[in-house]
Amino acid sequence: MSPPPEDAVPDGTRRLRLLQLAALTSTCDRFAIAPLLVPIAMSFGAPLAAAAGAAGGYFLAYGLMQIVWGLLSDRIGRVRVMRVALVGAVLGGMASVLAPTLPILIVARVLTGACTAALIPAALVYVGDTWPSAVRQRPLSDLLAATALGTAVATAGAGLLADLLGWRAVFVTTAAGAALLSVALRALPEPGTAGTGDRPRGWGAVLRPLGAVFGDGWARVVLLLAFVEGAVVLGVLTYLAPALQAGGSTAALAGLAAGGYGVGALAFSRVVRRLVGRRSPAVLAATGGVFLAVAWVFPLVTVHPATIGAAGLCLGGAWAFLHSTLQTWATEVVPQARATAVALFATMLFLGSSAGTALGAPLADTGAFGALFLGALAVSVPLGLGAAWARARYAQRG
Repeated sequence: MSPPPEDAVPDGTRRLRLLQLAALTSTCDRFAIAPLLVPIAMSFGAPLAAAAGAAGGYFLAYGLMQIVWGLLSDRIGRVRVMRVALVGAVLGGMASVLAPTLPILIVARVLTGACTAALIPAALVYVGDTWPSAVRQRPLSDLLAATALGTAVATAGAGLLADLLGWRAVFVTTAAGAALLSVALRALPEPGTAGTGDRPRGWGAVLRPLGAVFGDGWARVVLLLAFVEGAVVLGVLTYLAPALQAGGSTAALAGLAAGGYGVGALAFSRVVRRLVGRRSPAVLAATGGVFLAVAWVFPLVTVHPATIGAAGLCLGGAWAFLHSTLQTWATEVVPQARATAVALFATMLFLGSSAGTALGAPLADTGAFGALFLGALAVSVPLGLGAAWARARYAQRG
């Protein structure tokens, strides 16, 4: 039996906890926006579709900056990149708090998204650099659990804070968390393969890993799956809380119901952790596909706190099973360019998320949430089937 991930590397427990804090901080900042869209729109007297630009712009910047941070982490180190990015996240968070108009708020959220983009990919590559492949999906599942907890805290807590103190208080909280994390990460050592200074310089250092990833057929499959997953999971997930608020629910209630996603991801990530090595990655991906398809059935029946909560729980299951499988695949598909592969994976995931948010905005603005969730269901079925089939074929390659 494989050793626990904490025992696979020196001081593994402390390292993993700090990486989990990084994942939690990034996720809290990213998912806090969903229950705030309606209060923000009301605050500025703008339509919901315009306020959704604060989410879509964040996701777009988050995706586009992945490769930049990934390449930079190869040059200066994973931990140093996270700490530099956190300074920018604090500045973006405070600009969000002080934003006098919706366009300025959107710019501030774009800046914040561009900076928090560094945290989770750097943590993933840190795991890939540090933990052996035999146990790697377990610490990755622990990171996923931290993101799940951050999602639950963000969606539920942001809605509650918005009702009690206003939406600006949420950005004060996330900026403070980023500042504290930048200090805490001083205790995290760089992995042995990062920032060593002996890597090739110049355009070759950029183009060679990019060419290695895009030149690999299986890597292209992983990136395509990540884009579709981002659109149908993260993009449409943004509208669970607004769907409830459109029916008269408060931001706090909508956030609590949509927070079922974080609860589901946290709970099912524990299940995935136990199944790693006992079930094939293809089976795990197929299980996630089933959760994803079932998730969108609930709000299609009716939009109610119970059905939104159930949808969130199933989406959390999909994230735990399907996303962790794709994420682990990304760390191994092109091992000689791991940082670039993981950065591109995250780029495609959040470009998909931005696309899903943008495509869903007109439907949400007119209250056509049924059509939005039906479209998500229509995409989820081939996504789950395709991911399971591709992962099985990859395992059989010569």
